[in-house]
Amino acid sequence: MINFRYHVVSLTAVFLALAIGLVVGTAALNGPVADSLRDNVNALRKDNQQMRQTVNSLEEELRLEEDFAAEVAKVMLPGKLTGKRVLVISLPSGRDHTKGVTEMLELAGATITGQLDIQDKFINPDNNTTLMELAVTAARPTAPTTGLPGNGHGAETSSALLASVLLDRATGGTPVTEADRRAVLASYTNGGYLTTAEQVTSSAEAVVVVSGQPYVDKDATKKDETVVKLVEQFDRTGLLVVAGIGSADGNVVAQVRTDPVLAQTISTVDNANTVQGQLVTTLSLVEQVTAKKVGQYGLGAGTSLMPPPAS
Repeated sequence: MINFRYHVVSLTAVFLALAIGLVVGTAALNGPVADSLRDNVNALRKDNQQMRQTVNSLEEELRLEEDFAAEVAKVMLPGKLTGKRVLVISLPSGRDHTKGVTEMLELAGATITGQLDIQDKFINPDNNTTLMELAVTAARPTAPTTGLPGNGHGAETSSALLASVLLDRATGGTPVTEADRRAVLASYTNGGYLTTAEQVTSSAEAVVVVSGQPYVDKDATKKDETVVKLVEQFDRTGLLVVAGIGSADGNVVAQVRTDPVLAQTISTVDNANTVQGQLVTTLSLVEQVTAKKVGQYGLGAGTSLMPPPAS
């Protein structure tokens, strides 16, 4: 008869056999398995070290290329835009590299008539009606609403009004007075739609718009469309460069390049976040001023690295 003691002895024997098996198996396999794992870890550590060295080398190479471009700019740019009045417009996505673009323009001798920092509030489609009303109330005797877009797009109409007081009058007519220019700008700065880095000194004959990546939120399509409309309104003088980052779908650089009309009058640069791109931005404006030509520059498909040397 099988009693309780028999079950205890049987279970003890089973567990003892398992324990002995584990000890024997571990002892037999511990050497090869451990050696294999150790070799894999060492190989991965070596790979990581090599990748780290490669990254450090690439970063150093990029730094040297940036330094080289900065030195080249000192040779190529001085005097190229002397006496030219340039307005710099910074979009919300382009603030980080606006300073570099502006410094290159100044190195070329350009007179920066003003720097407009467009705020997100100006681009937000929720403010379309308010911007339309503001364009009406901000108008002044030498900056009337006559001739402004009448399609009901508030940001576009406001962009047209701002362009009328900040740029040379392409069609002649009565020049905008300094008082009216300040009054229009004050209406938009007080409303939180834009800020000015410093006092706007005069009208401009050329424009550089500094942008960045496309919008990605739920209103991305409308916001990207608004940016393009703003650029169109500031293209009145025929001397305009859009300096951005990349040429992804929705990006204003990409939209200008794919528009058969805008691509004929607006130059684009898609790597303006680098010193090289900031140098090329200025050179592309020089090309417009001296040769009356536009071009698409940067790293994107179908672009050139920089404008050809002036003859």
